[in-house]
Amino acid sequence: MIVLGIESSCDETGLAVYDSEKGLLAHVLHSQVEVHAEYGGVVPELASRDHIRYLMPLTEKVLEQAGIGKHELGGIAYTAGPGLIGALMSGASVARSLAWALDIPAVEVHHMEGHLLAPLLEAGAPGFPFVALLVSGGHTLLAHVAAIGRYEIIGQSLDDAAGEAFDKTAKMMGLGYPGGPVLAKLAETGRKDIFRFPRPMTDRPGLDFSFSGLKTFALNTWENNRQGAEDREQLRADIARAFEDAVVDTLLIKCRRALEQSGCSRLVVAGGVGANQHLRQRLQQLANEHRFSVSFPRLEFCTDNGAMIAFAGSLRLQAGQSQPLDIDARARWPMEDLLPLAKQ
Repeated sequence: MIVLGIESSCDETGLAVYDSEKGLLAHVLHSQVEVHAEYGGVVPELASRDHIRYLMPLTEKVLEQAGIGKHELGGIAYTAGPGLIGALMSGASVARSLAWALDIPAVEVHHMEGHLLAPLLEAGAPGFPFVALLVSGGHTLLAHVAAIGRYEIIGQSLDDAAGEAFDKTAKMMGLGYPGGPVLAKLAETGRKDIFRFPRPMTDRPGLDFSFSGLKTFALNTWENNRQGAEDREQLRADIARAFEDAVVDTLLIKCRRALEQSGCSRLVVAGGVGANQHLRQRLQQLANEHRFSVSFPRLEFCTDNGAMIAFAGSLRLQAGQSQPLDIDARARWPMEDLLPLAKQ
């Protein structure tokens, strides 16, 4: 089955074509960074308009790159949530309309399930069960994954997600938008242990996260030291390094704890912060030391993309799942509400 995947949950328009026999045939992505940069964050109305502007041209482009026509598609998968409702409706409307016009099934895909399954697009994909760390701008959670659609959330952020904390900390120090990648790059020139930030919620049992206080700690450190700093850029770098070290250490502690409590020996990491090189290196080092495997998607599939939606949708369409013509996009959608595949 050849499936067209459409991702439009926030500020990136992603489309991909996935063949259940040949694998990923093509994928394209349009980022809205320039649209939102002057506002310092995503403006939902502008995001929706930009999706509408690019969805059909990108559909034509990805089909051309895949070397197929519309009538060769066997199904369409689209992100139905969670996300910005206007952005979701943009992609869902195009997906449902194409499916109706071509008389093929369409299936809703959970955005976070797409991220969770993205590492399975790679060679040597892990088997089930495994622990998944989904870490992005909107979500930070740990899930025990028994099979596709059988997800148990065992830990999650109680306030800011890790990626959100990266972005907000960067903004408070004047690093621009999107600040997370800029802060991570700046941390490479920061000096280790100049500042020591707390590792939130690691001194108590449990697998939940809290990064809001860490963001405040970074702001206070910046405000208390910038006036007398001889080199403000080095100060920014040192704070960025301390902040990143604290986030990475916290994620590592909780991942190791989750593996021990679940009895799993496989860890899957996905989401935008999964592209952070410091996190990848430290997790691989931890995996080598404690003899568990860790899997990541390729860097281009850490952020929002159509490939993960096409892949996740393909699995569900092949299992016989699809939805009627009604468009049921939703801003909130618990992963535990997903149906498992019938044949697993």
